[in-house]
Amino acid sequence: MPGLLSSPVCLTVIWFLSWSLRPSRAQIWTDEVSGVQYGRLESNVTLACGESRTGISVLWHLNNSSALPWHKVTSNGSLVLLHADLSAQGDYSCYDDHGLLLHSVTLRLGHPPGLLSISCQVPNHAHVRCSWVEKETFLPTKYNASFRGLGEEWRPCTVDITHKFCDLYQPAFWQPIHTLKIIETNGLGSETTFVRFKLHELLKPDPPKSVVVKEIEGHSMRLIISWDYPSSWPLHDAFPLMFHIRYRPQGSMYWSEIYSLDSPVVVFDALAGHLHQVQIRGRDEVNSESQWSEWSPLILVRPWEDLTTPEPTDDYLPEDFWITKPETSTAKSHNPSLEDEGNLGLVILLVLFSVVVLTTVLSLIFVVWVRQRRRDHVTIQELASMVKMKSMPI
Repeated sequence: MPGLLSSPVCLTVIWFLSWSLRPSRAQIWTDEVSGVQYGRLESNVTLACGESRTGISVLWHLNNSSALPWHKVTSNGSLVLLHADLSAQGDYSCYDDHGLLLHSVTLRLGHPPGLLSISCQVPNHAHVRCSWVEKETFLPTKYNASFRGLGEEWRPCTVDITHKFCDLYQPAFWQPIHTLKIIETNGLGSETTFVRFKLHELLKPDPPKSVVVKEIEGHSMRLIISWDYPSSWPLHDAFPLMFHIRYRPQGSMYWSEIYSLDSPVVVFDALAGHLHQVQIRGRDEVNSESQWSEWSPLILVRPWEDLTTPEPTDDYLPEDFWITKPETSTAKSHNPSLEDEGNLGLVILLVLFSVVVLTTVLSLIFVVWVRQRRRDHVTIQELASMVKMKSMPI
């Protein structure tokens, strides 16, 4: 058996099989994707072709195409993308000069995390919601949020990564200052943002709900206004709300105001017959530093109006209404043609009178003008005679 294995024929077969199987084993090894590589946008990004391959010519492909962004290939086979932008993202593969796959990697480009812009809302004493706006990184991001009062241990704040907010329940409201810490992480690093605030100053209820404004029958200057606590304010007895009601006739610049702890409220000074605008908002009655809620939606209502009119009856008609005039009595006939003829005659008379008056006036003006001409002529002759007399020798 050893002699058979050492025979030239057997050795040749073994060498041939080993040579024919080597590419297959190499292909299986190089098909293993090494993972994802992250790079900064607008910077030079280097992709290694697996292990250092100095002196070996390699060919790079992007998404199975030989067309590559602006780049250069180093002596060890690494690909350097110059000032890479988002179009340079994709699946990169490098091959040797025989076309065998040597290495592949997925490139993702973006920015490292930056400081967040955080704001917190406190709709009641048992719930805090903090939301944030991030700098666009173009990369998958994770968040870790925690919360604590002054001198307390950090407590987790439940994160909603889709809508970018976190919720904390049952905060220590008696603590004067609270701190929120949010850590943002992506493939290029992490950034921690801290924000400090006072819960009692951020306390702002939601607007009152189910606001109803109705007229009061029989009272043209009254309205009745009712409402319910917002559903997000469950502790009505422990933390009552003060409500601010405002109303005005539509078109007026000035509001009338009422403050009340209880619903409903009656308005006694509405303007009769006019449409009114009504709104309500609420605030924590005990904490004077808390904020007023937003105003409820505007409601339009008109006070009660008596629109009924009494129908006429026999009692209200005059006695002589039912007296029938004798048939012998005749009423003056109404003839439109006769009236038109009379009006036409009156117009003709007025026109003739106007013509006479105008003629008389014109005649007087003409006579006065003629007389004035004659006087002027006589005066000229007299002046001429006087000049002639003075020129004669004495």
